[in-house]
Amino acid sequence: MSNFYKDRICLNVLADDLDNAEACYKAANGYVLIGVLSKNYATVDEAVLDMEQYAMKTNQSVSIGLGAGDPNQWKVVGEIARRFKPKHVNQVFTGVGYTRAALDNETTMVNCLVSPSGTPGFVTISTGPLSSQSTPAAIPIETAIAMMKDMGANSVKFFPMKGLRTLHEYKVVARACAKASFALEPTGGIDLNNFEEVVRVALDEGVEKLIPHVYSSIIDPATNQTKVKDVEMLYSKMTALVDSYE
Repeated sequence: MSNFYKDRICLNVLADDLDNAEACYKAANGYVLIGVLSKNYATVDEAVLDMEQYAMKTNQSVSIGLGAGDPNQWKVVGEIARRFKPKHVNQVFTGVGYTRAALDNETTMVNCLVSPSGTPGFVTISTGPLSSQSTPAAIPIETAIAMMKDMGANSVKFFPMKGLRTLHEYKVVARACAKASFALEPTGGIDLNNFEEVVRVALDEGVEKLIPHVYSSIIDPATNQTKVKDVEMLYSKMTALVDSYE
């Protein structure tokens, strides 16, 4: 089955272990990708073995993560993707081409991390390990999307959103994604309170496919588990929103 509810929206949440992953998958009725962070593993071998277990528990619905957008993880993510073909991969701008080649398929969804620039209509593409330490390179979002398509990416990962603090920039990104028939993945500071507004903005602008990432805000700090009840609530909110746009 597709992970996108009505071919439009899919959650992306973390899971602390296999049981938590399975519970979150069921809570969202399968309309979710489970983020498993490459940064949590000492070796690629260890990551691949564990991610295969997650895949079995979630109908292959694994999203290989960097780990807080850490650009130093870009090549590890690519090497994991060479051996384990998930449904979704997170990647920095400069690592997309390598990752698509490593995957050797056109079916895995690969996002491309760009950051708010401070100027609506422009995004920062210098998100790699070296470029992120250099003078920021901001270009028009339309050009960034064209470059992403050139490299084999499927969606814009807009990070860090900082909740609603960059909403004015996010709206322009959403509009550009809609115009280019490109998916959008808002990430960073999204919680139960602002989730609906983040989703509504994208739907208002006509984004065809949306993957909101909701991470730390729904994790129980005492157990490090993603709260299943919160996933159920997010699922309810996102399905109601999509239904209202039909």
